[in-house]
Amino acid sequence: MTAPNRNTLWATVLVEELAAAGVEYACLAPGSRSTPLTSAFAAHEDVDAVSLLDERSAAFFALGRGRQTGKPTAVVTTSGTATANLHPAVMEADEGRVPLVVLTADRPPELQDSGANQTADQTKLYGSAVRRYRTLPEPAPRPRALRSLRVTAARAVADATGTPPGPVHLNVPFRKPLEPVHVEGDVPDDLAERAPLAVDGRDGPFVEVSQGTPALADNDLDDVVDAIEGSDRGLIVAGPASQPTPARDALAALARATDFPVLADPLSGHRFGHGEDVPICGGYDSYLDACGEWGWPEPDTVVRFGASPTSKILRHYLRDSEARQFVVDSAGEWPEAEFTASDLLVADPTRLAGRLSDRIATGGNSGWRERFERAESEYWSLLDRRTADGSFEGAVLSTVAATVPDTTTLVVGNSMPVRDLDRFGQPRPAAVRVLGNRGVSGIDGVTSTALGAGSAAEGPLVAVLGDLSFYHDMNGLLALARADVAATIVLLNNDGGGIFHMLPIEDFNPPFSEFFKTPHGLDFSPVEDLYDAEFVRADSLAAFDSLFGESLSAPGTQIIEVTLDAEESHRIRDAIHEDVRAELQ
Repeated sequence: MTAPNRNTLWATVLVEELAAAGVEYACLAPGSRSTPLTSAFAAHEDVDAVSLLDERSAAFFALGRGRQTGKPTAVVTTSGTATANLHPAVMEADEGRVPLVVLTADRPPELQDSGANQTADQTKLYGSAVRRYRTLPEPAPRPRALRSLRVTAARAVADATGTPPGPVHLNVPFRKPLEPVHVEGDVPDDLAERAPLAVDGRDGPFVEVSQGTPALADNDLDDVVDAIEGSDRGLIVAGPASQPTPARDALAALARATDFPVLADPLSGHRFGHGEDVPICGGYDSYLDACGEWGWPEPDTVVRFGASPTSKILRHYLRDSEARQFVVDSAGEWPEAEFTASDLLVADPTRLAGRLSDRIATGGNSGWRERFERAESEYWSLLDRRTADGSFEGAVLSTVAATVPDTTTLVVGNSMPVRDLDRFGQPRPAAVRVLGNRGVSGIDGVTSTALGAGSAAEGPLVAVLGDLSFYHDMNGLLALARADVAATIVLLNNDGGGIFHMLPIEDFNPPFSEFFKTPHGLDFSPVEDLYDAEFVRADSLAAFDSLFGESLSAPGTQIIEVTLDAEESHRIRDAIHEDVRAELQ
């Protein structure tokens, strides 16, 4: 390798090693101080690079791609406030366990604490949210320094994809010149000859990092098997996860072996894609809170995978039971905020599910499973009748869940869309991949997350989000053209703040209407001209059904706005909930 100056050499070696370790895609936010990194990524033939102008959108795009692939995407910014704009996505990647490689350019050390323009303290900028942080040394054309750089890059990618996966942060200072101009004597002419390992690296990663998978000791596994085999009323709960946790085949095998119903969050990877022989339940948010009134016995054993469920009703149902609850987490963290689980199993979920299904000789009580199956059947029949009566937000999510074809990536926004999908998205065998930012549940960056996921998807991309989420990330629509992504975007426009109707503050007005309901009165149709996406409005559920079906087979991107009344939608949700309680009793 030859390089005109030390900055170019340094950035090229860093990018080479990141690519060798598994980084295949980079989101580049234009800036001056990051010029060496941007140039190196743009020139690397094994890395696809896209230029995204808004740093916050770029970071969420990278996050979405990481959610979809399970592989780390790099995001590059210049110094100063640009680096702070990555923070929301870093927080989500941390809590959502999404691999992400953050590269922030920085001013040289002597400019710190000097009032120099665009210079800020970027030391440990993202705090404890990153798996690894390091400010790299200043670029130096020395063999040991270059070998150290390669090791740092390899370890950073390993940490991003480790247990648990998450973001890593490399802060990279450069002094001028930043462009690949020739600087006489900056890089010794014989450097590659004297130090080929440092300059050219190895064939593959400089450091091969082998990730182990945590497993239970035999006696601990025996304890879990005994609890399951001794259970009459067992449940498997699958909470949100970036990748299906455990893998679909492993969870199906465990469900068959135990005969336990599976309560599957839509973000778990298990609500959709299983055959009818796996007892997947999705209507629990509408009937579990009435089980006590019906004389429905509590579970006695619960095996929980993934993060805390979206459904508050399910969380409280588990909180109030006296069941022995096994929480499975490969990192040994505690994803259970009600603090009633009795056992933490530090084990790889897929491996554990496989070992359990191989060992379990007797399943649970068939009457218990059938009770859930009857409740599910009656619930979805009732819902079909009620959603046909008129338009409300839940009916839109029900239609989307029932209509999207196999291999679709469906990205849902926070606040009401993910809750409505949880309650109204009926399980089906189609392999629909559902993603959402439930790590810290923000409404920012949803569009960019969706387009990032879509950039790596094999099938159609559908995003369903509220109007405030859409407003927060309209800049993200620039990726439609720059990253060559197409999507069906369903915009639920209730004029802001629909979720606040679920909170007690609704009964206090003022301040509810002025400070919580947050009406914006915006007309979103001009995005059609700004971002070359077709914008259409649906004024009824029937109109939405037609437009949505057409969009799924149409080229390009369609934004379908559905205008709804947030308060009326909330009342319909409550009415359906009461109907369910009365009918299933």
